Parts: sequence; C-alpha cells; structure tokens
Amino acid sequence: MAETWNKKEREKKKQANKKEKAEKKQERKDNSKGDNSLESMFAYLDENGNLSSKPPDPKKKIIINVEDIEIGVPKQGPINPDDLIRKGIVTFFNDAKGYGFIKDSETQESVFVHINSITEAIKENNKVTFEVEMGPKGANAVNVKLLK
Repeated sequence: MAETWNKKEREKKKQANKKEKAEKKQERKDNSKGDNSLESMFAYLDENGNLSSKPPDPKKKIIINVEDIEIGVPKQGPINPDDLIRKGIVTFFNDAKGYGFIKDSETQESVFVHINSITEAIKENNKVTFEVEMGPKGANAVNVKLLK
C-alpha cells in the first residue's frame, strides 16, 4: 500500500521534532554545570521575601512568640459584671401574650423581653434593670427587675 503525500509530511515533521528535541537535550547536557550537589539546588528566602542562593544572615533573625499571633477575631479581655447590668424603661408589655420591649436609657435601643425573663411583675413606663443576652433574632433582656 502506497503512502500518501500527507502521511509522508507528518512522518517528516515527527522525525524533525525528534531530532530537534534530541539536539536541545544534548545542548542542555553540555551547558549544565558539573555541580549537581544538594547545596547548589537549595533556594533561600531573604527578609524581603526574595529568592536567593545564599542562606539568610542569622543575626537578622526575628523571634516571634506563637501566642502573640492572632488569626481572626482578637481575644477579649475579662468582662466587668457591672457593665452587663443596664437600666431602661418598659415601653411596651403585653401580659396576655407574655412579651414586651425595654428602651435602654444609655443606648436608646429597644430590647425584647419575654415573661420568662422577668423576676417581678412589670408594666409600661416602669424603670427596670436588666442584662442583655443575644438570642437567635437579636438582643433579649434577661434578669429583669424593677428599680426601687
């Protein structure tokens, strides 16, 4: 079976590519340095983050304490229990439904209060002390007591 012109051309290209590849391989082999030791293959990072062939100067080494590294939210200090107790005025309370709202006297924000969080009976316009606890839907008042 006779080869077509197309097949001959493809075969010639393959042979030329093979030859070229072999020549490049031989050139790399001839030009490579004789020093193939492990030390010559190392790459070092200097203090600026650049790659270099020389190891870094040990005098410039900075020691970092692992405990000082903060990832994410910073650690909070201890909370003063007096800061948790707030004062406010009951703006709305429904005894039948068992919930209401207290307006914080400092921040002027409205805080939800449930009847289970109340230690004494409260009515609208009563001055109360309470603590704020975050619930699934926002801030909730707990430990609600009447101010005397």
